[in-house]
Order: sequence, then structure tokens, then C-alpha cells
Amino acid sequence: MIYLIAIILILLLVYGPQLWVGRVLERHNRQVEDNFPGSGGELARHLLDRCNLQEVKVEVTEQGDHYDPMARTVRLTRDKFEGKTLTAITVAAHECGHAYQHAAAEPLFLLRTRLAKISILAQRIGSLLLFAAPFSVLITRLPSAAFFNISGAFLIMGFAIAMHLLTLPVEIDASFKKALPLLTKGYLLPRQIPAARSILRAAAWTYVAASLASLLNFWRWMALLRR
Repeated sequence: MIYLIAIILILLLVYGPQLWVGRVLERHNRQVEDNFPGSGGELARHLLDRCNLQEVKVEVTEQGDHYDPMARTVRLTRDKFEGKTLTAITVAAHECGHAYQHAAAEPLFLLRTRLAKISILAQRIGSLLLFAAPFSVLITRLPSAAFFNISGAFLIMGFAIAMHLLTLPVEIDASFKKALPLLTKGYLLPRQIPAARSILRAAAWTYVAASLASLLNFWRWMALLRR
């Protein structure tokens, strides 16, 4: 019974924030707001031009809202790009916040970008080590698979945890020190500001949930490898 309660609590802790985030974003993505003269994509273009970032592009994507530092592009899903809802406007401003971080060469943003590149390589090496583990036992006839398994799991999940933990302060900065101050100066009505805060808070919680999920997976791997 205790184990069942623990499992339920862990699942709520990991997946509860994701469900809450989805509800917050969806709730404010239904109603078109009359005070928005343009869509999320048009606002993104306006905010970037206002900060002399004409080289940063704004595009539609099917892979989730994000800023691509390699391509210098703000990418929004079609509902945000074309929408005139509070979610569309707020998310567009948030992604522009990352473009501002990049243009200002902010240390945490640059560190996260470098770590993201290293993380891709680490995951490839980790996957190779996990794949090679059973073959090492067959070839050497020694119980060396544990080394490959532990090393592989650490490279894959350890870097993922580090990425999520580093991403959280970067996201909070983009939301509350970049996007929200811009939105409160002529783009949002006073009654819309609390809802915008909740949307930005929800966006940050996606990375908290991702960090918790990564920690859970890492703990499970370590528990299995100790056996």
C-alpha cells in the first residue's frame, strides 16, 4: 500500500504540472481579444524590429514554440502565429525574450546553448555504450556490462537533467524580465496582466516537470543497474 501511494504521488508530481500547463494555455487560447491589432506572429515581428533585431526571422512550426539560436529564428505553432488570443500574444513575446537574451549574449543563455550541443553528442555516445554493453560481456567474458550501462545512462540522463535545470532560470528570465515588462507597456489591458502571468508561470513549469521526469528516469536506471 505504501509503495502504491508513493507511485501515485510521484506520478502526480511529474505529470500533474504538465496537465495543469496544458489547461492554462488552452483556456486562454480560445477567445480572440479585441484589443490585439495583430496576431502572435505579427507581434513577434514588431517586438524584434523594435529592438533592432531585423535579422531574426519569425516562422510557423509544427514542432512546438521555440527560439532557434542557430537559425536566429522565432518559431511559433500555427495557432500562436495566426492567433489573436492571450496565449498567442504572451507566448510570442516569451520566445522573443530568448532572442533578446541571445542578442545581449547573456551568459546563462549561451551556456544552455553550448550544453544543448554537447548533450546531443553525449546522448549518442551514451546510446552507443548501452548498445555495446552485452557485446562486451560476450567478447571479454568479464562482467563489464555494468560499466557501459552506468556510463551510458549517466551520459544520456545526466546531461538531460543538467539541461532542464539550467533551462529553468533562462525561461523565467525570458518570461518575467523580458516578455512581461514589454507586454505591460501598451500591449495588455490591466485585467489581462494576471492571466498573462499565469501563462508565463505555466510555461516555466513545463521545465520543472521535465526536470522531475528526468530525475525519476535517472533514479530508475540507477536502481536497475545496482541489481
